Amino acid sequence: MAAIGADDGRMELRQLAYAVAVAETGSFTRAAHRCFVVQSSLSDQIARLEKELGVRLFERTSRQVSVTPAGEGFLGPAREALAAAERARGEAVASGSEIRGRLVVGTINPLTAVDLPGLLATYRERHPGVRVTLRARLVRDLLHEVREHACDIAFVDTAPGGLPSGLTGRHLADDALVAVVPRGHPLAGAPRVTLERLAREEMADMPLGSGIRRHTDAAFAAAGAERTVAYEADTMALLEQLVARGLGTALVPAATAARMSGVSTVPAPAVPPRTVRAVWRTARTSPAARAFLRLLPEQPGPDAG
Repeated sequence: MAAIGADDGRMELRQLAYAVAVAETGSFTRAAHRCFVVQSSLSDQIARLEKELGVRLFERTSRQVSVTPAGEGFLGPAREALAAAERARGEAVASGSEIRGRLVVGTINPLTAVDLPGLLATYRERHPGVRVTLRARLVRDLLHEVREHACDIAFVDTAPGGLPSGLTGRHLADDALVAVVPRGHPLAGAPRVTLERLAREEMADMPLGSGIRRHTDAAFAAAGAERTVAYEADTMALLEQLVARGLGTALVPAATAARMSGVSTVPAPAVPPRTVRAVWRTARTSPAARAFLRLLPEQPGPDAG
């Protein structure tokens, strides 16, 4: 097993992988399951790593595992080392006839700009030697994971303008939003609705930290309309149920609203479309990630290239 460091402090890559897995899952049991090892072996390797470093990376209680300040400082370089090893492995294999390695793809919910299941199916058919992981996260978490080498490519909805430093994006779509209201609601069948009118209703929305929530909050703020978000839902299916039961109104992507059978759709022309992008690290992209990027549709836009 490869190691990093001098003879008096040799950190194995598997120890780094175990530490990252514990931090990301918040559990030694779940981390062992992810890494395909027994928990006792993983715990022993973490203990050896902490002894070599002379610091505790995790605080353990009977109910939870939390990362210490020393652990927070350790995890960033650990992820970089693991990503570098994965790239080296991928580059070596890619010089032959087959791409191998690991690809982590993150996505918002919902994603309507591309057929992600179709992309993943095509990718697996062309590159069966790559192990692919798909994660659904909030935008803020996806951007953080891409920067920290925990995710290779993420599909996010963002505000217009530049991306965080170190990230590159490809413009995929400008996604229009519409209002959805319960069937039989006074607004059902209206030709359009203003944000001021919607603000008089209790609303349902996605959680804080999601791209669509940030987008709708900004739209109401720009209109000077103060609204009440009474219900937060982590999926569009739950959001639809809340609206259908008469618990509030909501703003959702038009393509998503078209698939909602239990609500009525009302145009909301004052809401600007959200920008949907694929983002990845500007430097040190793995062969597996580059192969996936080649499958993305080329769209005109400020990020295309």
